[in-house]
Amino acid sequence: MHHLMEALAPFRNRERYAGFIQAQHLFQRDIENLFHDSAVRSAIPDIDVRGRSAATLADLHDLNVVMQEEPPATNIVTMPAALGWIYVSEGSTLGAAFLLKEVKEKLGLSAEFGARHLGAYPQGRAQAWHDFTNALDRFSHDEAAQNAVVQGALAAFDRFADLLKRFLPKA
Repeated sequence: MHHLMEALAPFRNRERYAGFIQAQHLFQRDIENLFHDSAVRSAIPDIDVRGRSAATLADLHDLNVVMQEEPPATNIVTMPAALGWIYVSEGSTLGAAFLLKEVKEKLGLSAEFGARHLGAYPQGRAQAWHDFTNALDRFSHDEAAQNAVVQGALAAFDRFADLLKRFLPKA
């Protein structure tokens, strides 16, 4: 993912950054679609505070970009693969601290304008990650479940890569 992000240069200018946010928005909608699953809600008690699609829409609004909505790609994703998808999203919140710094420096945006979706959770990035990984650790550890989580994570990475390529043509 790191190499793809470098190649697509989403922080070169605000226009490219807007494409990055559009990709983020659809990916976050995919993730939040999983929040409706009762098994997901049971596995991750604080799931309702983890969505970022509203923040991506606010960021797009700041940049005067109208998002074309589409159905979530996760309509057929169920537990335990859903945990893999959420793992990818939650892991990205850790790296978002570096991305936020970059958009501040290069594009003049902030967690209050244009880059809300890169901001930290109210409880902080480290605590949110710790809480999520604790929930993940409490989940079934049988081999089939673990494999399904890994396959879900790989599918999530593929989906986000596809979205990036769609909204950020080669730089």
